[in-house]
Amino acid sequence: MTVKHSITIAGHATSLTLEPVFWDALHRAATQDGRALAQVVAEIDEARTTNLSSAVRVWLMERALARQG
Repeated sequence: MTVKHSITIAGHATSLTLEPVFWDALHRAATQDGRALAQVVAEIDEARTTNLSSAVRVWLMERALARQG
Protein backbone atom coordinates (compact mmCIF):
# COMPACT_ATOMS: atom_id res chain seq x y z
CA MET A 1 0.00 0.00 0.00
CA THR A 2 1.33 3.44 -0.90
CA VAL A 3 1.04 6.50 1.29
CA LYS A 4 1.15 10.12 0.13
CA HIS A 5 3.66 12.32 1.98
CA SER A 6 4.00 16.09 1.65
CA ILE A 7 7.43 17.71 1.60
CA THR A 8 8.79 21.15 0.76
CA ILE A 9 11.75 21.26 -1.59
CA ALA A 10 13.31 24.26 -3.29
CA GLY A 11 10.68 26.47 -1.69
CA HIS A 12 7.64 24.66 -3.03
CA ALA A 13 5.39 21.98 -1.62
CA THR A 14 5.23 18.66 -3.40
CA SER A 15 4.11 15.18 -2.57
CA LEU A 16 5.58 11.71 -2.80
CA THR A 17 3.54 8.55 -2.95
CA LEU A 18 5.70 5.76 -1.56
CA GLU A 19 5.31 2.41 0.11
CA PRO A 20 6.26 2.58 3.80
CA VAL A 21 9.46 0.56 3.23
CA PHE A 22 10.72 3.18 0.76
CA TRP A 23 9.72 6.09 3.00
CA ASP A 24 11.61 4.49 5.90
CA ALA A 25 14.63 3.83 3.69
CA LEU A 26 14.61 7.45 2.52
CA HIS A 27 14.60 8.69 6.11
CA ARG A 28 17.47 6.31 6.99
CA ALA A 29 19.49 7.47 3.98
CA ALA A 30 19.10 11.12 4.94
CA THR A 31 20.10 10.37 8.52
CA GLN A 32 23.11 8.30 7.42
CA ASP A 33 24.24 11.14 5.15
CA GLY A 34 23.72 13.73 7.88
CA ARG A 35 21.31 15.70 5.70
CA ALA A 36 17.74 16.83 5.97
CA LEU A 37 15.17 14.72 4.17
CA ALA A 38 14.23 17.72 2.02
CA GLN A 39 17.86 18.09 0.89
CA VAL A 40 18.00 14.47 -0.27
CA VAL A 41 14.69 14.72 -2.09
CA ALA A 42 15.75 18.01 -3.72
CA GLU A 43 18.90 16.32 -5.03
CA ILE A 44 16.85 13.45 -6.45
CA ASP A 45 14.34 15.93 -7.91
CA GLU A 46 17.06 17.87 -9.76
CA ALA A 47 18.46 14.72 -11.40
CA ARG A 48 15.25 12.90 -12.20
CA THR A 49 13.92 12.01 -15.64
CA THR A 50 10.66 10.45 -14.43
CA ASN A 51 8.10 11.20 -11.73
CA LEU A 52 9.52 12.00 -8.31
CA SER A 53 8.20 8.92 -6.51
CA SER A 54 9.76 6.60 -9.09
CA ALA A 55 12.99 8.58 -9.01
CA VAL A 56 13.18 8.15 -5.23
CA ARG A 57 12.69 4.38 -5.53
CA VAL A 58 15.41 4.12 -8.19
CA TRP A 59 17.79 6.30 -6.16
CA LEU A 60 17.27 4.11 -3.11
CA MET A 61 17.86 0.91 -5.12
CA GLU A 62 21.02 2.29 -6.69
CA ARG A 63 22.26 3.37 -3.26
CA ALA A 64 21.59 -0.08 -1.81
CA LEU A 65 23.36 -1.82 -4.69
CA ALA A 66 26.37 0.50 -4.44
CA ARG A 67 26.69 -0.24 -0.73
CA GLN A 68 26.71 -3.99 -1.38
CA GLY A 69 29.95 -3.69 -3.19
